[in-house]
Amino acid sequence: MSDIKRICLWSGPRNVSTALMYSFAQRSDCKVYDEPLYAHYLSRTPARAYHPGAEEVIETMENDGEKVVRDLILGDCDKPVVFFKHMTHHLFDLDLGFLSRTVNVLLTRDPFDMLPSYAARVEKPTLLDVGYKQHIELLKHLQSLGQNPPVLDSKQILLNPKKVLMALCEQIGIDFQETMLSWKAGARPEDGTWAKYWYKSVHESTGFGKYSQKTDTFPESLKPLLEECTPYYEQLNALAIQA
Repeated sequence: MSDIKRICLWSGPRNVSTALMYSFAQRSDCKVYDEPLYAHYLSRTPARAYHPGAEEVIETMENDGEKVVRDLILGDCDKPVVFFKHMTHHLFDLDLGFLSRTVNVLLTRDPFDMLPSYAARVEKPTLLDVGYKQHIELLKHLQSLGQNPPVLDSKQILLNPKKVLMALCEQIGIDFQETMLSWKAGARPEDGTWAKYWYKSVHESTGFGKYSQKTDTFPESLKPLLEECTPYYEQLNALAIQA
């Protein structure tokens, strides 16, 4: 199928990216894939030592990112729309030429909300772990290709999923489907092996949750990283589709 629409969602961790993958999985015309470049990233970076379940990911997935791009992301598909959930930092040491052939979407989240959630799974995260700097680098690269990628903010999605998804679908040239707003509770067959560490809340969900402001005191240990992330986040948030 030569006219496949290949949607690459470039997210940071803990950004409701899995819920968005579940949403696209409800479409009648769409196939989804969960972080196909994860093993490539883990096998080439220090993250292998501290990501939960890293060895299982490396053992069970293709480690060669260029092969993943060639055979899967740019490969054949039996549906007219294919959705790849990615983490932006998984582009580590990859030729970005393929991005000219994909529909690229950026997904971010306020680091004030995201960092404590991530640090509950990965102790002492750094700027390289959370994707904010890489998001801006990726945005500039896509703009240099003449692309104007849609930007999503997780808060805006949760405030009004239908409005934001309708706007996204319009921008990327597909029809919105009402089925994208809900799904059955439980795991999906596309879930990565890391689901047992990260997907508890999405497995309990039947749709996008309601946004609620964090009320816990922000951890002192994460404040330096928050200061690093915030300027990058603010640049992205200024471009985000509003609820």
